[in-house]
Amino acid sequence: MPPEIAIAVSEVRHRYGETEALRGVSLEVYAGETLALLGPNGSGKTTLFKLLSTLMRIESGSITVHGADVATQGAAVRAMLGVVFQSPSLDPKLRIEENLRCHGSMYGLRGTELASRVDEELNRFGLIARRSDLVETLSGGLRRRVELAKCLLHRPRVLVLDEPSTGLDPAARADLWRYLDEARKEGVTSIVTTHLLEEAEKADRIAILCDGQLAALNTPAALQSSVGGDTITFRTADPVGLSNKIQDRFGAAAQIIDGAVRVEQDDQNGLALRVYDELRDQIDEMTLGKPTLEDVFVARTGRGFHAGEEGTSLN
Repeated sequence: MPPEIAIAVSEVRHRYGETEALRGVSLEVYAGETLALLGPNGSGKTTLFKLLSTLMRIESGSITVHGADVATQGAAVRAMLGVVFQSPSLDPKLRIEENLRCHGSMYGLRGTELASRVDEELNRFGLIARRSDLVETLSGGLRRRVELAKCLLHRPRVLVLDEPSTGLDPAARADLWRYLDEARKEGVTSIVTTHLLEEAEKADRIAILCDGQLAALNTPAALQSSVGGDTITFRTADPVGLSNKIQDRFGAAAQIIDGAVRVEQDDQNGLALRVYDELRDQIDEMTLGKPTLEDVFVARTGRGFHAGEEGTSLN
């Protein structure tokens, strides 16, 4: 039996003036999985987040959540979603419990049911003892835990999180993904935008976005194995000259990415050592390793993951 489709994105396009932020993106998210939307700044991932969470109108294409159309059935979609924004959405002047109660009331929760749900989520995230703390006194990690408790209060079927680990230390990031894994075990679908390669590897599948288009979609292991053999990286003062010599003398395809020369090839014949022996006077540094998600991004887009990020205003 094919897996149930929780989210279906079909040929979605979106413009900001003359800039096309999404250019015909199509993908499906399976029920109960965690999908990472991975891309550098300007790739279109936050635009897709805003469309999915009904924050913006869909200009072209369609998005459905468990069969409900985002464009025409917004209320039904919102009832199924738990949303965590990149910027905090808590009221800092209210206590933790008050934030949760306010949120629950907007979803029609009242009386003993609301109180029971609040206690359940405070307990899940280890916040029982802090329930009376003002949000403005909390650390970034604790605030994120309150955000997650809030978005799970009405028992959504789908979580949509935009850069949820922004501002968190490594320990808090690990906690975040542990909570997402617990939600997945309860059958909740999650879609998480991120620009952190190591974070995306924790997801069941990764959708790589670049310049508003879907560059790749698969499990982390499948994406990395699709690149092929070893990745050899040479740092040099003359990347163009070194790249040409590697191709001419060794017949190996070489790319210049972020000022370094990369070669993707099984190293059974000792290519790295042969290049270094012959051209060592032109090589400042050489590294050899198995393909990473950054190598996948390079292979699918022909550019470095962080190339051109500076000054980009669209996500």
